[in-house]
Amino acid sequence: MALSSLEQMRDRRFQLRATATEEAIIKTAASRQGVNVTDFIIRSAYEKAEKTLSDQTRFMLDGPQWKAFMAALDRPARDKPRLRRLFAEPHVAKRRA
Repeated sequence: MALSSLEQMRDRRFQLRATATEEAIIKTAASRQGVNVTDFIIRSAYEKAEKTLSDQTRFMLDGPQWKAFMAALDRPARDKPRLRRLFAEPHVAKRRA
């Protein structure tokens, strides 16, 4: 992953409310991972957000976006020599056997 928001300067604020039980569990989990509560919550929320967005199966596009998308799909495939070499190598599990 490129420079993620987890590695950038944090300059935004979230205000959250939690029950006493939620707070205790979050603090315990953060402690066991060796991070502070803020880092734990941000990392957890960020990972969940990435998964949620990557699992989307329906996207809404306007006219120009749809045309650009279809043009990209219709373009002929380009030869990628490095990718071709990678797929020519034996599977990592077979190399170690």
